[in-house]
Amino acid sequence: MTPRPIATASKSSFRPYRDLVLLMSLIFLAACGSRPEVGALALNAVPAQGAESHDILVVTTRERDSRPDTYFNGERGQQVSYAQATISVPPSHEISQVEWPDTLPGNPETDFVARSASYIADKSAFTRQLNARLAKKPKGKREVFLFIHGYNTLFPEALYRFVQVVHDGDIEAVPVLFTWASRGRLQDYVYDLNSAGIARQALAETMLQLAQSNAEKITILAHSMGNWLLMETAIQASPAQRRALEGKVEVAILAAPDIDIDLFKAQLRKLGTPANPYVVVVSRDDRALRISRAIAGGKERVGAYSNDAELAELGAIVIDVTELDSLDAANHSKFAQLAQLSPEFRKTLGQSGLRSASDAARGAKLGDSLGTFVGNTVALPVNIITAPFTYSGGG
Repeated sequence: MTPRPIATASKSSFRPYRDLVLLMSLIFLAACGSRPEVGALALNAVPAQGAESHDILVVTTRERDSRPDTYFNGERGQQVSYAQATISVPPSHEISQVEWPDTLPGNPETDFVARSASYIADKSAFTRQLNARLAKKPKGKREVFLFIHGYNTLFPEALYRFVQVVHDGDIEAVPVLFTWASRGRLQDYVYDLNSAGIARQALAETMLQLAQSNAEKITILAHSMGNWLLMETAIQASPAQRRALEGKVEVAILAAPDIDIDLFKAQLRKLGTPANPYVVVVSRDDRALRISRAIAGGKERVGAYSNDAELAELGAIVIDVTELDSLDAANHSKFAQLAQLSPEFRKTLGQSGLRSASDAARGAKLGDSLGTFVGNTVALPVNIITAPFTYSGGG
């Protein structure tokens, strides 16, 4: 009997597992500096000349945490909770960075520090606070900026990252953080995914609440698994809810979406052509999404998809940041660096060629809306791909 040949795996077949080992090693080494889980919102009232504070409203499906200065943990709450926090950014802040304190409550000269934090009683009280903040802005500027974080994210990490984006992007809109029950542990991918699924109804109610507020415009930024939550929430919305949201939501920015590409196509077919196109931020060197792809049976993730043109044909505006040097080992948080994008980039997005000549006004609105996310310091090596044209940014 002729012996059967021993099957040998190609080098490429081992690549996801090699990347998994590498990524876990890098994250483990980073974790040695301890992540900010308990007491991260310890208040610091020491003045710091040149520091800037940002007031963040919080909606969450996380469980309340009784430990001092912690507020929420990674377990699932029995009901939606609300809070507010004021975080100070140091005068020495570097673009795209979050300067975590070595010891709490931190040094406002060099660190992000909490200036105030408290729970908000309920949904009605949250709406009153939101409208009060909107009322302080002139008509035409009453905007909300909603952020939905991704997998493996502790509550203070979501909060402080959002503050960094708001600060670096010079965002004047009222910032609202929707934070769902991520445990902030690499091994809890399935737990996090189920937590995102559980949060769909809460996110739907939150977006409708924002649309029914005195906000004139809403910009949404979702990251990683937060995009799965956003898209699935959109799918389950009733026609009336979608109409209400379309009247207020000017742009949805999907950064590094951790969504199966086939599922994303099905979602887009189900939703139909949006009033404004999605903006999808992709990077083909995203190691975290490469691991997610391996877990998901080899199906490409939208945030690392290899065919930008196909995404554009589906109605998305694609921002390809593959050539951008990442500040994190997994190449998964490049979206946080987009606050550096130049004014020329915003003007390009505002051109009528984004969709068609008949959509000139829509394109201009989109450019203005995306301008609430991006800043005005330096140009970055990015590519912008839309159905009608491609733009390459310089770095």
